Amino acid sequence: MEHIYDMMIIGGGPAGYTAALYAARAGLDTAVVEKMSIGGQMALTDIIDNYPGFEEGVEGFTLGMKMQAGAERFGAKTVYAEVTEVSLSGDVKRIVTTDGEYLTRTVVIATGADPRTLGIEGEERLMGKGLHYCAHCDGRFYKGKEVMVVGGGNTAAADALYLSRLAAKVTVVHRRDTLRATRIYHEPLMKAENVTFLWDSAVAEYTVDGRIKGAKVKNLKTGEITDVACDGIFVSIGRKPNTALFAGQIELDEGGYVKADETTRTPIPGVFAVGDVRTKVLRQVVTAVGDGAVAAHFAEEYLSSGKV
Repeated sequence: MEHIYDMMIIGGGPAGYTAALYAARAGLDTAVVEKMSIGGQMALTDIIDNYPGFEEGVEGFTLGMKMQAGAERFGAKTVYAEVTEVSLSGDVKRIVTTDGEYLTRTVVIATGADPRTLGIEGEERLMGKGLHYCAHCDGRFYKGKEVMVVGGGNTAAADALYLSRLAAKVTVVHRRDTLRATRIYHEPLMKAENVTFLWDSAVAEYTVDGRIKGAKVKNLKTGEITDVACDGIFVSIGRKPNTALFAGQIELDEGGYVKADETTRTPIPGVFAVGDVRTKVLRQVVTAVGDGAVAAHFAEEYLSSGKV
């Protein structure tokens, strides 16, 4: 007979491995499927300063490996493969990967979300070298320095406000002539003495000398190019959730995130969504691990209900 897991988790980030830890520790037969490297987006962060228990901060990759080791200590397995197809209906769900097919009674979706990029040449190699996508993760490196925030929505406005309390100067570059962010952000940003705006503008090119030194900013109405010097650039134009795999099977919100409340349960029995892929207010490592613990709790409750 084919082996049927109690829980399979798609994604090996902090939410996924916390779910694996709690599930395996509760005696559930558990496996994590990860296509690339352990830790997800967390692994790309040099130093995480806001995760409790590490008073000097911790490397994202190191924290990811520790989370994996903790889950595997209690028997969770890791499958290094890419999930190519899922069937989430029924008591037994099917997960097709590049390593073969797996059956499981519960599924935890922990596929995360990737930051949207500007599509400018060199972006990938400049990540962590002055180019960032998370102000709360990396803002501390720019205390007393000059930074640029690209975007005009709620994320960009919140990032600009946060950075204004750290940096000497914040330049906000936005394609429109006014912020798209909700009104609550407008007044405090306009009042911040160290925040300036470049309206109707977009970053055309990064200025690089080993790392980010600034950017060439193009006025979209006049075509004029301005050289703007800065120590770091924060691209804050949103994230793209990794949910294409589940299209048509699970309900997504207008942003493409999986609709699941604080219980992490989705409308499909036995299917849970955790971490950055879930509709939520705050996406941080600490909120992701909270989701993982909650999902394991409700999965255990589901499995013991006698309905599966």
